Amino acid sequence: MQKTSEQFDKVIQKARNIFIKKMEDYGSAWRVLRMPSFTDQMYIKASRIRQLQENPDRKVDEGQEPEFLGLINYAIMALIQLEKGVAEQPDLNLDEAIRLYDEKAKEAKELMTAKNHDYGEAWRDMRVSSITDLIIQKLYRVKQIEENQGKTIISEGIDANYLDIINYAVFALILMDEKKEKK
Repeated sequence: MQKTSEQFDKVIQKARNIFIKKMEDYGSAWRVLRMPSFTDQMYIKASRIRQLQENPDRKVDEGQEPEFLGLINYAIMALIQLEKGVAEQPDLNLDEAIRLYDEKAKEAKELMTAKNHDYGEAWRDMRVSSITDLIIQKLYRVKQIEENQGKTIISEGIDANYLDIINYAVFALILMDEKKEKK
């Protein structure tokens, strides 16, 4: 479990570095996005990953890793947006955005640690393609919850699904990295 914790931190650090660089380039322009826009953006990334997994022919020289990192960042931004609400214009400076980012990443890690304890790290026996499918399924669930104006009868809410997407994307990146190391 200690190894997983360290691997999680390494992946999140990579995603966080990208987030910081994009904040420096664009500021917090993402703060104007409504929640369905985050969901749709994540769906595009997850669909691209699935397409890369199914079709080895590439027209653009990009792999799965940047897309999984993008999923992590969009899910964290969406969690921030859920908490703060949509802004009319960019309203977060870099320090505040990083503080909120770290808060949501910590929340995802705590959930991952709890679930790993209960499930015995079963994700380690999964295929990356199955993890991709689970992320897409989570996004369809979020879309349905959004269509229901955020109401659920028995199911977890949007935030729980975004946290799961973060963790699944981290797991996929860990598995991909381990596969590279074995070569």
